[in-house]
Order: sequence, then structure tokens, then C-alpha cells
Amino acid sequence: MLGVVTVVALSGLGGLHAAAQSSGDQPALADDPELVAAGQELFATGCSSCHGLAGEGSVNGPRIADAGEAAADFQLRTGRMPAADIEGQQPGKDPAYGDREIQALVAYVGSLGDGPRIPDVDPARGDLANGGELYRANCAACHNASGIGGALSYGSEAPSVRDVGPVQVGEAMRTGPGQMPVFGPDSFSPQDLDDIARYIQELAEPSRRGGLSLGSVGPVTEGFVAVLFALGSIVLATRWITARRRAS
Repeated sequence: MLGVVTVVALSGLGGLHAAAQSSGDQPALADDPELVAAGQELFATGCSSCHGLAGEGSVNGPRIADAGEAAADFQLRTGRMPAADIEGQQPGKDPAYGDREIQALVAYVGSLGDGPRIPDVDPARGDLANGGELYRANCAACHNASGIGGALSYGSEAPSVRDVGPVQVGEAMRTGPGQMPVFGPDSFSPQDLDDIARYIQELAEPSRRGGLSLGSVGPVTEGFVAVLFALGSIVLATRWITARRRAS
């Protein structure tokens, strides 16, 4: 009888995992009561002074009760939280917590409300060509065509995406940190996230089939350098021809 119950339970968990993947999200960490309890303790110690004991916010930090697991995971894994300074844009840095602690904190934040879950993003499933089209149409204006980032208004900046993991790419799109807009499932499907993550992976590790990349600073700059090189070659050739005629 126990074996039958175990099989049924495992089958149920497998069904939940499959349902989560089909929806484009990872299984909810908030469904684990022990993980939520561990996260509550960590949150009370390291986060509540700014965000309140239940994520209600305070004068030192915004409300995050409805931020969801995706936002919490992105902020913690990119090192933007805990913040060293509550003013201004938070820079990315090494995470302050280990993987299990991050999972616990994410589980607790996820248990506070109904925010977006962590997306299931895999560049191996992505289409490079479609990812490039989506990136250039929706991301390049801020993050640069080559993914090195760029300046925004009010002293902010769009960070480089070259060193961002694929899951964090999806989390940023689903939650819109800083001045970034929120791209929900109605804007970009789970497949679109895979495609964009695949293209960003190519930006970080380009195949360089075209030869010297000049640091991959972008097609405009690289084309300008090529034009200067060509013009310089023409000038040198002209001077050489002129000098030969004078000598003769």
C-alpha cells in the first residue's frame, strides 16, 4: 500500500513539474513549507529593515509582497540585493547569499503574494535567428546592438547583458527591474525567451566567422573603422603613385 501511495505522490509531483514547464515557468519554490520557513528567518534578519517583515515596504525600501519569485531571484542572484545604498540604481555584483539561501529567500517572497514565478529558460531550445530579430527590435535600443549596455535618462544605465545568465534574462524581462519595461507572456512567449537568451549567449561568445571583431563594439563602429582603413589605404596608394611620377 505504501508503495502505491509513493508512486501516486511521485506521479503527482511529475505532473506538477510538467505543467510548470508547459507554462514556461519553473516549479514554485513557495510550495515547500520548510524552504519558506528558512527563508522567513533569513528575510527577517537581512531584508525586513527595508522591506518590512511581510514585504509591506517601509521608508527605506519598496513593497515586495507581490514581487514574486522571479523578481526576488533576479535581484539576489545578480547581487543587486541586499543594497549597499538605498539611493540610485543598484549595480550588479557577486551574490551575498549561497544558492540554498537564495532559494529559501525566494520561496518566502513568493509565498507573500501572487507575483511571477521563475521562468524556465533554456538557450539550447532557442532559435538564434528569431532571437536576433527580437533582440534588435526590443532590446538593442537600451542594451546596445552588441549587448554592452548604454546610458539612459536621469543618470541611469542599461547594464551589459553579456554576463547575464539565461534564467536571469528571462526574469528581467518578466519583472522589469529599474527602468526596464515588463514583458509578460502576452508580449513574449516562453519560446521567445529561449530565443532571446540564445542570441544573448551568441553576443557573449560570438563565433567570429567574419574575422577580427574589434572588440565586438557594434556594427556601426566596426564599419566606421573599416571605412577609415580603406580611405587611409587609398591616400597612401595615391601618394605612392604621385611620388613615382615625380621621380620619373
